[in-house]
Amino acid sequence: MHAADGRAQEPCSTDEALLFAQIADALRDTGYAVCPGALPSQLATVLQRQLAVMHRRQFAPAGVGREDEYAVNYLIRTDEICWISGDSEAGTAWLAWAERLRCDLNRRLLLGLFSFESHFSHYAPGDFYRKHSDAFRGEANRVLSVVAYLNNDWQPDDGGELQLYLDESGDRSLRIVPQFATVVVFLSEEFPHEVLPTKRDRYAIAGWYRVNSSRSDRVDPPR
Repeated sequence: MHAADGRAQEPCSTDEALLFAQIADALRDTGYAVCPGALPSQLATVLQRQLAVMHRRQFAPAGVGREDEYAVNYLIRTDEICWISGDSEAGTAWLAWAERLRCDLNRRLLLGLFSFESHFSHYAPGDFYRKHSDAFRGEANRVLSVVAYLNNDWQPDDGGELQLYLDESGDRSLRIVPQFATVVVFLSEEFPHEVLPTKRDRYAIAGWYRVNSSRSDRVDPPR
């Protein structure tokens, strides 16, 4: 978990500022943003290289729920994850990019985003994640979800799309191909989603911005 610490942040480049403005405008208008090729190519490549040298033992089966309710359930999801702590050059670069996005969205949209958590995800052939929500309405936990894809030459028959449901009935949805450097940002409470079964190894980063809802008897987000 990475929280704001008040230190001066690296300024955005012109291209980055334009991207962040695009994301903010889309969030304001629709609650979600889909940005193909948006992750800076140098950053996306560094993250890919990091994945290539990581040992499989660094990944663990993904679970559902939080804290005492956390459990692995292969009927719901079958992917594996590795949390990003910033111990590597790639992780540090990713967290710096996510921090610049946090600051920009707070300035433009007054969201009060306080901290960020993220992990690498790996879906082997056949893996999936059933329809779910990243946050529950009325709970001050995850506010904004971010996904960045790290897959080259993804083909229409490879599966593994992110299906974002745009209404409560599920009649309207959007399928997003997990193509290299595509970034997806959406309001965590508003959009249930799922990862459709993949036919090849699928790599991504999933992250969440949270607000600070600490009380006298409980620190939230936890550190």
